[in-house]
Amino acid sequence: MGKRALIIAIVGLLLLLVGLPGLLDRLTHGMLNVGYGSPVPWAMWVAFYIYFIGLSAGAFLISSMVYVFGMRQFERIGRLALFTALASLLTALLFIWFDLGHMERFFFVFTRASFTSPLAWIVWLYTFYLLLLLAEIWFVMRFSFVRGGEGKGFKAGLYRFLTFGARDLSPRAQERDRKIVRILGTIGVPLAIAFHGGTGTVFAVTVARAYWYTGLFPIMFLVSALASGGALLTTIVAFAVPNGLGEHREEVIGLGRLLVPLLFVDFLMEIAEILVSLYGTVPAHFIPVREQLFGPNWWIFWGLGMGMALVGPMLILTFPGRRSALWTGIAGLLATIGFIGIRWNIVLPGFAVEELPGIGKSFFEPHWTYGLYIPSAMEWGVTLFSVGVGVLILALGFWLLPLRAEEAPA
Repeated sequence: MGKRALIIAIVGLLLLLVGLPGLLDRLTHGMLNVGYGSPVPWAMWVAFYIYFIGLSAGAFLISSMVYVFGMRQFERIGRLALFTALASLLTALLFIWFDLGHMERFFFVFTRASFTSPLAWIVWLYTFYLLLLLAEIWFVMRFSFVRGGEGKGFKAGLYRFLTFGARDLSPRAQERDRKIVRILGTIGVPLAIAFHGGTGTVFAVTVARAYWYTGLFPIMFLVSALASGGALLTTIVAFAVPNGLGEHREEVIGLGRLLVPLLFVDFLMEIAEILVSLYGTVPAHFIPVREQLFGPNWWIFWGLGMGMALVGPMLILTFPGRRSALWTGIAGLLATIGFIGIRWNIVLPGFAVEELPGIGKSFFEPHWTYGLYIPSAMEWGVTLFSVGVGVLILALGFWLLPLRAEEAPA
């Protein structure tokens, strides 16, 4: 295992260990010790779920620039983009699985699906997307598996297994693989748009929550996905790939140039949504926006959302990061972290308004609060554990898989 992969693995293991008590609490006591309740049924785990789903969709769409649209300047990071999309998807599904009241019933959406529900649509889309990702990654790496399996040792044995008997190294076989990857990527582009737009649709069609009930939400989800996925990939290439700032300098800077317009469009959408809500002063819209801007968690909007996710990275990428791989990587890291705040402010402010005036004073129990949600220690533990799983998947990919395009013959 390389030095950087080892560091990533250690970080992942530490997150797992710190979060393990929370996981055990969740598995043994269910939802007893969460910090949310009936007024706030979707909380931190849902925010992280849509965050990682966005990272996955964004990373996949960037990989499609290579394998579908032929943008050769990103060819050396195409495999990494695909694997990042896979790791992010698995992490997102882990978060939403922990959020289920009965985790053991997750398969009901397959056996008892109601296709009038957007939730059923996106689960089936996730399934197709996962299978497509696995197939595309295999065809992208098949040649490297065959060639690497000719050696000795654990990794060579793993590669021989992963060939699944396909050992053809001829130019014709390479060309066939490239065509299949192009077809899969072409199918995957509308699929990624559909499932992440569908995630936004789950919020947008919730009539009882006027804060979400807008046609702009699915579009905001897509733009944020591209921006956050691009930011994550920029961070990984700059700081996780060996000698990324040197060997992959052009790719890092190119990703930074791609990020600037995406962040700007996301910024415009955020501002437009806020200004319209403040101007209208309709309580169902005005109160959630006021909660974001001036409520107890104001720092999430101003610090994480506006500062780290959007304005800060745009300024860095426009000035010191314009030709610097290091500054571009820093901007990507800030945006990757900051988009957690963007996703948080999609979910939580929607519950700041009482559906029936006065209902908040009609019941007295610990979880019956509007706009005062504070994650419990158990929720933080499960969150750290889930993120640790994603980090470990990434570390295993760096260690075991041929994620660098130059490892395959030309």
